[in-house]
Amino acid sequence: MVTGVFYELSGIIIVAVVVSGLMTLLRQPLIISYILTGIIVSPYVFGLITSSDSLAIFAHLGSALLLFMVGLNLNPKIVREVGKVSVITGMGQFLFTAVIGISASLILGFDLTTSLYIAVGLTFSSTIIIMKLLSDKGDIETVYGRISIGFLVVQDLIAVFILMILSSTSSGGNLAIMALETGLMGLGLLLSLLLVSVYVIPKIMQLVGRNQEYLLLFSIGWCLGLATLFDMLNFSIEIGALLAGVTLSMSPYHFEISSKMRILRDFFLIMFFIALGSELVVTHIHNYIIPILVFSAIILIGNPIIVMFLMGRLGYTKKNSFFAGLTVAQISEFSLILIALGIKVGHITNEVLSIMTMVGLITIFGCSYLILYANKVYLFLSPYLTIFERIGTKVDEHKHHKHEEYDIVVFGCNRIAYDLIESLKKLKKKFLIVDYNPDTITCIAKEGFACIYGDISDPETLKEIDLTKTKMIISTIHDLDTNLLLIDQVKRANENIIIITTSYNVEDSIKLYEEGANYVIIPHFLGGHKTATMVEDYGFDIEKFLKYKIEHLEYLKKRGKGYSKHFKDNLNHT
Repeated sequence: MVTGVFYELSGIIIVAVVVSGLMTLLRQPLIISYILTGIIVSPYVFGLITSSDSLAIFAHLGSALLLFMVGLNLNPKIVREVGKVSVITGMGQFLFTAVIGISASLILGFDLTTSLYIAVGLTFSSTIIIMKLLSDKGDIETVYGRISIGFLVVQDLIAVFILMILSSTSSGGNLAIMALETGLMGLGLLLSLLLVSVYVIPKIMQLVGRNQEYLLLFSIGWCLGLATLFDMLNFSIEIGALLAGVTLSMSPYHFEISSKMRILRDFFLIMFFIALGSELVVTHIHNYIIPILVFSAIILIGNPIIVMFLMGRLGYTKKNSFFAGLTVAQISEFSLILIALGIKVGHITNEVLSIMTMVGLITIFGCSYLILYANKVYLFLSPYLTIFERIGTKVDEHKHHKHEEYDIVVFGCNRIAYDLIESLKKLKKKFLIVDYNPDTITCIAKEGFACIYGDISDPETLKEIDLTKTKMIISTIHDLDTNLLLIDQVKRANENIIIITTSYNVEDSIKLYEEGANYVIIPHFLGGHKTATMVEDYGFDIEKFLKYKIEHLEYLKKRGKGYSKHFKDNLNHT
C-alpha cells in the first residue's frame, strides 16, 4: 500500500516536472501547469491517480500552509484598516453576482433550484489560487492585496456557512439552531484566539525563538493544530490556518517563520493544484457551450466591474479597484464542492457539475493571466476606468510630499535604497521616494522624507511627479517589464534625465542598457567586485581585513539604528 502510494506520487511529480518544463519554455505561469498535470493524471485521462485520499491530504497541507503564511502578514492593525472595505466589497460582490447569476440561469432555461445553485457557485472566488498569484507577484503587502485577502476571507466564511446549511438540511437538522450555534461558536473561538495571541503567544515565542529548528516545528504544529480544530468544529481548515498565522503576526519572529516555511508550502501547494485539476469533471460540454460562455463572462467581466464599482464608491483609486477586481475573476473549489453536494442530495443533475467545471477551467486560466499581466492590461484599459473613480481625494493615495521640483526620484524603498537615502541626505539634494507598500510610506513620512504611495507601472503615479526638471531617477525594483516601462515614460517627459535601474541577471541588464538606462545596479556583481577589490588590495594582510571588519561592523550597527524599528524592518524585508 505504502509503496503503491509512493510510486503514484512519484509518477505525478514526474508528469508535473515535464509539463512545468514545457510551460516554462513557453513563458506560461506554472500554476497553469500544475492544474494541467492534475487533468492529465486524473481518471478521465491517463488514470494515474488511484489513491485520491493521499493526494487530498497533500492538497490540504498546501492550502493550510499558504493561508498560514498569509495570516503572518495580517496583523490586527492591517485588519482594522481594510476591514470595512473588505466586508462591504465581499458582501456586495456576493449579492450582485448571485442576482446576476440567477437571472442569467433562468433566461438560459434552467429551473429555479438549479439556477440558485449555479448563482451561488458563481459568487465564490478561490482564496488559494489568488494568494498563490499575489505571493508570486509580491503583491500581498499592497493596498489591493490586503483588501483582496479581506473580501476573499469574507467569501470563504459565507461559503462555509452555506455548505453547513446544505449539510444540515440534508441530514434533517434545524437551520435556526444550527446558525445560532455556529455564530456563538465562531465568536467564542475568535475571542479565545485574541486572548491567546495577546497574553500567551508572546511568552511562548520568547522561549521558542531561541532555537530555529524548534521555531519551525512549533509554527507548523500551531498551524496544523488550529486548522484541525476549526475543521472539527465544522469551520474550514483554511480559516483555521489563516487565523493561526494572524495570531503569530505580531511576533518578532514572523519574518523568520515565513522564510523557513516557504519551500515547504510551495511543494504541498503544487499538490493542491494537481488535486484540483484531477477533480475537474468535463463531460457532454458540447451541449452547454452557450451557458458556459455566459457564466464565464459573468465571472471574468462582471465580477471585476462589481468590485471596481463598490471600491470606487468607497473612495479608492481606479488602479487599486481594478487590481482587486481581477482577484474575483474565477470560481472557487468551494463552488465545485457546493455543486457536488447539491447532486448528492438530489437537488440538481450531474450536467451542472460539468458546466461549472468548464467555467472553473476557463476562469481560473483567464484570471491567472489577467493577474500576472495586470500592469499591461491596466495600461490599455486605464483611460476607460475613470468612471469607477469618485471625484476628490482618494483614501489610498498616501501623499506625503509637496508639489514641487525634485532633483532625484527613488522608486522602491528596499535594502538597496538604504544607502542611497543616506548618501542623498549628505548631498543635500531634494529627493522623493515612491513605494507601493502603504506601511513603508507611512514610516518614511514619519522620518521626515518626501514620499508618495504609488506603482511605477501606473502612468497616474508618474503624472503626480513633475519630471521635467528632475535630474536623476533611481529604480531599486528589479522587475524587467516595470523598469522598461519606467524608462519609456521617463524619456518621454525628460530626455536629459539620468536613469539608474536594478537587475538581478545579465540578460535583463543588457536589455535595460539598450533601452536607455544610464547605469544598471546588479547587486550580486557589486558584492563580488567589492570582495575581489579587497583581495587585490589587501592580499593576505590580516591586519587590513581586521581594520575593514571594524569599519563594516560600525556601518552595520549604524544601519540598524539609523531609522525607526518599523522602517528598518521594511527596509530589511522588502
